[in-house]
Amino acid sequence: MHYELTTLPNGLRIITEHMPSIRSVTIGCWVDTGSRDEDSHEAGASHFLEHLLFKGSEDWSARRISETFDGLGARHNAFTSKEYTCFWTRTRDEDLPVGVEILGEMLQLPSFRQDEIDSERNVVLEEINMNEDDPTDVAHEQFIEAMWGSHPLAAPILGTKESITGMSRTTIRSYWERRYSPHTTVIAVAGNLPENLIELLTDRFGSWDGTGGERVSVEPTVTATVGLRTKDTEQAHLIFGSPSLVRDDDRRFALTILDHVLGGGMSSRLFHEIRETRGLAYAVHSFRMPFLDAGASAVYVGTTPSQVDEVLKIVRAQLDELIANGISDEELERAKGHIKGSLALGLEDSSSRMNRLGRNELTGIDHLSVDETVERIAQVTNDDIKQVGKIAYSGPYVLGAVGPFDSDDLEGYVR
Repeated sequence: MHYELTTLPNGLRIITEHMPSIRSVTIGCWVDTGSRDEDSHEAGASHFLEHLLFKGSEDWSARRISETFDGLGARHNAFTSKEYTCFWTRTRDEDLPVGVEILGEMLQLPSFRQDEIDSERNVVLEEINMNEDDPTDVAHEQFIEAMWGSHPLAAPILGTKESITGMSRTTIRSYWERRYSPHTTVIAVAGNLPENLIELLTDRFGSWDGTGGERVSVEPTVTATVGLRTKDTEQAHLIFGSPSLVRDDDRRFALTILDHVLGGGMSSRLFHEIRETRGLAYAVHSFRMPFLDAGASAVYVGTTPSQVDEVLKIVRAQLDELIANGISDEELERAKGHIKGSLALGLEDSSSRMNRLGRNELTGIDHLSVDETVERIAQVTNDDIKQVGKIAYSGPYVLGAVGPFDSDDLEGYVR
């Protein structure tokens, strides 16, 4: 991977990767703000802003934006996380100037019309309703809230019905002014890039001013606990895990291997033991959530409520086995091969390259090529797996659950 990093006089960073063999270009504007950066009266403001910026500016209405991208056969969208927000478009190389123009208008000159705020407020409320109807999403929220409590990471990305209903135009605009600036933004571009790309971006973003707000970093305190949403469901949704590595920890390469062996695919230990051997679940997998000052490693299982005891005992037993004995040489080599192949296949298009560039630059992760990443993975030993397992899965344990239970039914599993 050969990338170039340019910083404009106003502090805006532009990171690019040239891919001359393709005809597409993907550009993403990554803003260093998410739900963890909101005050209580702003809960959900980052995500609400994501919606509202697509309403456009005085010159570019929402309809004009949609019709223009549609007429080019381009794709455009955005997403909000706990720590960043990204607005992106993928176009033909010759249409990139249009994408730059529209993204520049959206980020720098949003209209914030009251009628559009009220209309989009209803859309966000419907999104919250949809999330509430998905027990898997609710289980994740229960786990995160139980894991991090009053820490900003526990705040739901969508906000709450109360916070969205009560959020004023003044609050939204104030949040945008405080969090959106060239100093808090990275523009990532990958694909068949024009020679005048930096000039093009400078013309559209070079006069943007503002300094943006600083993020407060506080390491959370985690205690063993259960987050439960009691609901009369046919299936129990469980997320069981513990505190883990932060996002820039060098041991993340070993944890990636451990995660794949534990619950990363159809050959994983949990999939084989819980689904293939015992038929206790259809969906079972492990995952991790790395952030600036905290992280979590966890296992998700959806199972019949009467089988929860058996399932959670299997999960605990598998974690204890990994911590005590690591993994076999065969598992280690198979996981390394899987990661190597997945990395190569996952970076074949401009969108995936842009995402990798933008996320890494914004969050301070080293820009490693596929070969460099594979080399770091290749260096991982079974001893490394044992050590990282003791960190990622040794507790304190937290359980997020949705199902027909009382808290007393589940407390014993986190002790």
